[in-house]
Amino acid sequence: MRSYYFRAILILFVFVFAMSCKNDDEEQAVNDPTAENKRGLGTSAEDILVNGTYTRLTVELAYSKTFEPSQTAKNNFRNFIEQRVNKSAGINFVETVVDDQPGAPFSIERIREIEDEIRTQYTEGNNIAVFVYFSNGRSSNDTETTVTLGTAYRNTSMVIYETTLRLLTIGDPDLLPILESTVLNHEFGHILGLTNILDDDIHLTHEDPNVSKHCIVDDCLMYFDATNIGSSDLQRMMLRASVPELDPLCIGDLQAKGGR
Repeated sequence: MRSYYFRAILILFVFVFAMSCKNDDEEQAVNDPTAENKRGLGTSAEDILVNGTYTRLTVELAYSKTFEPSQTAKNNFRNFIEQRVNKSAGINFVETVVDDQPGAPFSIERIREIEDEIRTQYTEGNNIAVFVYFSNGRSSNDTETTVTLGTAYRNTSMVIYETTLRLLTIGDPDLLPILESTVLNHEFGHILGLTNILDDDIHLTHEDPNVSKHCIVDDCLMYFDATNIGSSDLQRMMLRASVPELDPLCIGDLQAKGGR
């Protein structure tokens, strides 16, 4: 009888503790309206792709006047999203002009701080929001042999190191829109869960064993690692006359999550 009574008390304690944790989580979400946009990379892939809970997508492009991306890159980025995302209420682009930010070269921690200071669009109601920051400084991870072109670092957040892209194309400015478009689409691909970000892709064999979370198909958009790119990949990218496309296996993975 005593043992049964103890088990009953224990079960009740576990239940109350679980309810308390849930209430704490709900209270945190209420107190922080931005919490839905501070989750792990890839966790909002289906919410972005599917016309379900969220029927509208808002993409915020934040930049200073000096480092505004080219109109060609903006157009290419919109086309890329419209090709893959299902949203019956549409896809809306918001452009936010900000001051140049201090602290360059930027660590990813500093990029998060900048986002918290300048981001204006957040997920709410039937609208899911994505934030793209075009930085006025390089990445603190750059070395003499590698540079960072862009990074997707939260479920709806990415940074494009616009300063670095301009330095790389200073001898041929016509290449800048191609490089901008490539990095934009590539990092957004990571936000959509490519390649195998959450170990949930249906085509497991096309993840590069040497560069995890990237595609093994060498002409695919998701092949190179924009967060740590060396001279050989840079030279290869610069020689391209067009923005690379997703290969059929990457497209299949997006379609399996509800995309186009």
